[in-house]
Amino acid sequence: MKRAVFLDRDGTINVDRHYLSKPEQFELVPGAGPALRRLQDAGFLLIVVTNQSGIGRGYYTEADLHAVNARMNELLAPLGVRFAKIYFAPESPEQPSRGRKPAPDFLLDARGEFGVDLSRSFMVGDKVIDLECGWNAGVQQSLLVRTGYGAETEQKHADKMSRAIVVDDLPAATEWILSQRR
Repeated sequence: MKRAVFLDRDGTINVDRHYLSKPEQFELVPGAGPALRRLQDAGFLLIVVTNQSGIGRGYYTEADLHAVNARMNELLAPLGVRFAKIYFAPESPEQPSRGRKPAPDFLLDARGEFGVDLSRSFMVGDKVIDLECGWNAGVQQSLLVRTGYGAETEQKHADKMSRAIVVDDLPAATEWILSQRR
């Protein structure tokens, strides 16, 4: 069975732009590209799991989302970084949704689709719902990055941080994950 690192997109891989909908606004978090490459080189599948409620709220379209994701892939391609899949939940929080985090459904889907061993995989994100998604799926560990909403999340939800690993950013999360293999 394969190991994976599940990643939230906005605030984790890229600088959070409130309801990011334009490819030209996409900016990688410093060091994100090389960090993702290190995880990939270590044998992890890279899988994005993202809530995109701006679609359900009518702020942008699914085509806009795909254009932003294409820009992300374009920026990471020179480093050889490839995502096995990008799962997204387009519903707003009020709408019924099978995959909207903290639901673990997309991680469970990846287990079936790619043969992922969730107990040896990781979830990385900047919100409590990201951590909970990982916990709900039974990943080895959920990590909170302080980029995006992470620093605010760490303070606001201190009671939940004892179950998480809290790091500064995606490169630090990568370092921690890779240290678990030694």
